[in-house]
Amino acid sequence: MVAVWGVGTKASRPRSRPAIALSLLALLSCTAQAGDREQAKRIHDRIAGVPPSASVLADMEADVANGDAIQAAYTAMENPAFYDATLKHFVAPWTNEERSAFVALNDYTATVIGAIRDELDFRRVLFDDLLYVGASNLGLPAYSISNNAHYEALENNSASLKTALTQVAQSSRNGLPPGATAGIHTTRAAAKAFFIAGTNRAMFRFTLLNHLCNDLEQVNDTTRPPDRVRQDVSRSPGGDSRIFLNSCVGCHSGMDPMTQAFAYYDYDYDADNDPDGLAGQLVYNAAGTTDPDTGSRVQGKYLINSGSFSFGYVTPDDQWNNYWRSGPNQLLGWSADLSGSGSGAKSMAQELAYSEAFAQCQVKKVFRNVCLRDPVDSADRSQIDSMVSSFGSHQYNLKQVFAESAAYCMGN
Repeated sequence: MVAVWGVGTKASRPRSRPAIALSLLALLSCTAQAGDREQAKRIHDRIAGVPPSASVLADMEADVANGDAIQAAYTAMENPAFYDATLKHFVAPWTNEERSAFVALNDYTATVIGAIRDELDFRRVLFDDLLYVGASNLGLPAYSISNNAHYEALENNSASLKTALTQVAQSSRNGLPPGATAGIHTTRAAAKAFFIAGTNRAMFRFTLLNHLCNDLEQVNDTTRPPDRVRQDVSRSPGGDSRIFLNSCVGCHSGMDPMTQAFAYYDYDYDADNDPDGLAGQLVYNAAGTTDPDTGSRVQGKYLINSGSFSFGYVTPDDQWNNYWRSGPNQLLGWSADLSGSGSGAKSMAQELAYSEAFAQCQVKKVFRNVCLRDPVDSADRSQIDSMVSSFGSHQYNLKQVFAESAAYCMGN
């Protein structure tokens, strides 16, 4: 039996394309005509992820009606859920190689949340002597360089991160000299994730990925000189030197001179009895320290697989240079106020933080988090450019970016 299209009862008959189109237009029309109250609620939902109280919604509705959606968004950010849920899930993926949001609170996450709450210059999270810990009146275990108990207890405490975090000097807790601190780079969580084993390149790669929104493939540049590429990189992978010249050198020629800034850092743990490094700690070869493997302050990991190409670069210290200030990666927008070279993680991290790419990345991440999508058209891209400019003019206050994103995506 052959079914005849269009035959049947009204309830079972397929809707025509014109009818579907009209339904979609009606739906879009409803969205476009969202009133002040609906817009205010949408702002609160996107910022806090929970419904507003009646009084808060009324205040926000009045702000929207008066053309001040930015103030409405700041009101939404007063809800503790903005810190306990929205920001925690926003930041947590930056703290691990799997980029999972489902990890315990740690010093990296807490420090970023605290910096946003206090409206600090957000660039500081990459390089400053900055740390956020639980308030002393909460009865938490002391901050430890060898476990995460302090933050796990804080997360299990009923206090909100909006009020429970206290800013301290990182050097006062982890024992590093102030000049050796570098914001989130020298938190225990970052060290456990990115300094553990390996060659310390992971720390640079994930900073580039999480904070400049570029992975190594996007910054690959085979025109930079390979003079600082370390010994562990074969110049003839698989017996073919063209692979090195046309591929490997594109990442390593820029990355290796920058990761030299991390030459004195490592994450020390018992690989046999604690393979995940749960009880490990960040270590730093301070002035006067001699590493037994290198005969200098440089960590022994910088000589891993040194036989791959014995004529390669041997790291003598933590002097770094940004080779990407020339060539196509000039487009990352390096600051003219910095020299592009220096000593140690702090100055190298500042080089990254003061780039235009850093500011653009933060804005894009917040836009995606609040608007639940990437920019898709010229209007969105124009909004991103506007918010990057505003981010700078508001002293790199990330709350302003959340507010402007929520106002833009509240509907009309």
